[in-house]
Amino acid sequence: MKKDFEKPVVEGVTIAIQLDVSKAENYWTVHIINSNEFTLENIIVASKGYNKKGEKAEVTSTLRHRFDTIEANATQQIEVITEEVFRLFNEYWVSYFVEGKLYDKKFTFVPESIKLENLTFIKELDSKGVLHA
Repeated sequence: MKKDFEKPVVEGVTIAIQLDVSKAENYWTVHIINSNEFTLENIIVASKGYNKKGEKAEVTSTLRHRFDTIEANATQQIEVITEEVFRLFNEYWVSYFVEGKLYDKKFTFVPESIKLENLTFIKELDSKGVLHA
């Protein structure tokens, strides 16, 4: 039965973690970027942090965010992220509709990938951050 469902490929949508250097301390925010020429509708983002180290496995609370729309070639801030969870896998499961069709994809930042050495300029945010590949 699963084979009967079409699973559209997510393109032009990604997650970025932006560093705001205007604050006294490092202040990081998570954004969804829609670089498509169409609007995303009914967006849900579930975020959590976790590690897989046997008896010391950790899981943060799962946070859920909903947005009515994200316009074409636009961004939307999802949440603030603290440096304490950078040592974990940070997962963002994004689901949205385009013309009545459901799209979804998990974006996972591996431990220690969110750091100053990995900053690049992200034109959509006009700022530096870590862009999910």
